[in-house]
Amino acid sequence: MLLEPDHHPQVFFAAVLSSMRRAFLAIGLTSGFINILALTGSFFMLQVYDRVVPGRSLPTLTGLALIAASLYVFQGVLELLRSMLLVRVGISVDERLSRNVIGSLMYLPARTQIPGDGLQSVRDMDQVRSFLSGVGPTALFDLPWMPFYLALCFLFHFWIGVTALCGSLVLISLAILAEFLTRRPAQQTTRFASSRTAFAEATRRNWEVVLAMGFVNRVADRWADVNRSFLRSQMRTSDIVGGLSTASRILRMMLQSTMIGVGAILVIKEEASGGIMIASSILVSRALAPVELAIGQWKGFVAARQSWARLKHLMDMLPAEGWSVRLPAPRSSLSVENVSIVAPGTREIVVRNAALHMSAGTVLGIIGPSASGKSSLVRAIAGVWPTMAGCIRFDHATLAQWQPEELGKHIGYLPQDIALFDGTIAENIARFDKAAPSEAVIAAAKAAGVFNMIVELQDGFDAQIGEGGSRLSAGQRQRVALARALYGEPFLVILDEPNSNLDAEGDAALTQALLGIRARGGIAVVVAHRPSALAAVDKVLLMRNGLVQAFGPKDDVLRQVLRMDAAETPSVRLVTDGETGK
Repeated sequence: MLLEPDHHPQVFFAAVLSSMRRAFLAIGLTSGFINILALTGSFFMLQVYDRVVPGRSLPTLTGLALIAASLYVFQGVLELLRSMLLVRVGISVDERLSRNVIGSLMYLPARTQIPGDGLQSVRDMDQVRSFLSGVGPTALFDLPWMPFYLALCFLFHFWIGVTALCGSLVLISLAILAEFLTRRPAQQTTRFASSRTAFAEATRRNWEVVLAMGFVNRVADRWADVNRSFLRSQMRTSDIVGGLSTASRILRMMLQSTMIGVGAILVIKEEASGGIMIASSILVSRALAPVELAIGQWKGFVAARQSWARLKHLMDMLPAEGWSVRLPAPRSSLSVENVSIVAPGTREIVVRNAALHMSAGTVLGIIGPSASGKSSLVRAIAGVWPTMAGCIRFDHATLAQWQPEELGKHIGYLPQDIALFDGTIAENIARFDKAAPSEAVIAAAKAAGVFNMIVELQDGFDAQIGEGGSRLSAGQRQRVALARALYGEPFLVILDEPNSNLDAEGDAALTQALLGIRARGGIAVVVAHRPSALAAVDKVLLMRNGLVQAFGPKDDVLRQVLRMDAAETPSVRLVTDGETGK
């Protein structure tokens, strides 16, 4: 379970922000002192021009310089502390969100189609942390002090205040314009970036195929098109922000000069002193600095805001249910009751009204042509895909009544696409359980017939297998994944094409594993095209076009398959070992 029972996504995000309340309060107070200390330059110039120069007093200048230097040092220390606090806020938010974000990579593919490479949520979390840890938020904390600076300008003189107010309104208008002009380009840049990363990842995974079949240049051309779209979108966003940032900087410099000009007129009219003329120019520069900084950081602000919105939407899709009763481990039966399944993110029904019942000690083989719904059915039985209609029960209780972590202990699953993690063989077999007893890991390896293969490696169970098991052969990866499925002697073991990469020795080990499951009173479900995978099964389920065509004892169903072959339905025919080249 990722979210606590009382943590609705909105409540969860409110709790995340609430936990940062003290940090934000500290940053706000620090920003207040920083903005007050920022007056040091203005008042230093005011005192120098109005007191030191007319009085020709070097001791006064020395005292003022020492005071100003001390205040500047204190301001620098506070700015450093504020920066450090912002970094820690970003890290804290990342830590609070990280479990839910990584959980989304596992939960959401079963519920919807994930665009791009599926890692947008990770990038969103990085974007939020990066923005919070940067200089962008300082502008947000400094902006509320803008009226304070403008008020001081009015205290200096009415027309100085009016000039500063007009300049502020112009810069604020630029900030609002930045919001409207960058929203759509920023969204397009995010989409193109996701597509670009997904294509690069696909290229990395399929480099052998591309290299062997000689379409490297065509893939490179395709990458150039995808990359060009991303770069153009990014360039448009950068151009808009860069143009507005340049305009704001020019306007601020013009406003400073205008302020000196207005001050000069007031000095000539003897309505203000020279010190006020210089001090007001420095003061208005400080007043407008947060607006200029906000415009310069607007691209990052928009990206972080969009990322935050996507993360909130992500939490809406994650399960947040609570389980008050912990059910006992299943022991007697598996029932599939009129189950219909829709592929995640689509409306296409891939399995329709499937029904079967198995008691403990049964091994079921599922056969049928490609795209007949075999893998979809076992994904639903494993709890990976949700059911559109009907239900699946362990010992009369639906799967939803178990906590996912508890249910996983009673299920072993070997999918078609073998997925191992970078780590040791022992860690992969034990499903990364840090408290896994060595006896259980060894028992799973022996049950999968892979113990001897493992101990013959130089580091044995502690051998590092690399990303995705890259240091193992395809057959070795499949047998290690089989051991992982058998770890802990789960009640239900689901094997989808478990012998696709196995040799004769691996086939024999698979048969012994299935017999072991039957002997200990478990249930095994095997999806197979080759007869060798059916050697240990008791019952066979035949599927075609998403429908269960037959279910019963192995011999009865296989005779029905032969009759269907004779009636010109070769798509149901099992592939023999001779035809696969084994």
